[in-house]
Amino acid sequence: MKFDLRAHLYRQIEASKKNFGPDTSDEKIAGILAHIKKELTEIEEDPRDLIEWIDVVILAFDGAWRAGYTPDQIVEALVFKQNKNESRKWPDWRLIPATEPIEHDRHED
Repeated sequence: MKFDLRAHLYRQIEASKKNFGPDTSDEKIAGILAHIKKELTEIEEDPRDLIEWIDVVILAFDGAWRAGYTPDQIVEALVFKQNKNESRKWPDWRLIPATEPIEHDRHED
């Protein structure tokens, strides 16, 4: 299956405006953040539920466009951040407990 993230974002934005309104206020963004927190609780209850993980992705994309970013900017930021993470120095994951976050070496930032 070929997937075009930019096209998907344009589609998602139109559906979001239709179903939830075009509001881009800080209050609307706060509502999205509250919804993300709710979804994270659901993931904690069942961390193997793929659809709950995807709900967070969809809400993050919704928050990004409502914060003023275009689909092109969102895709560019996603690629930029992945590249940045790949270039960072990370500790040996085997030395970090599985339940703890793994942070990059901040001395290079």
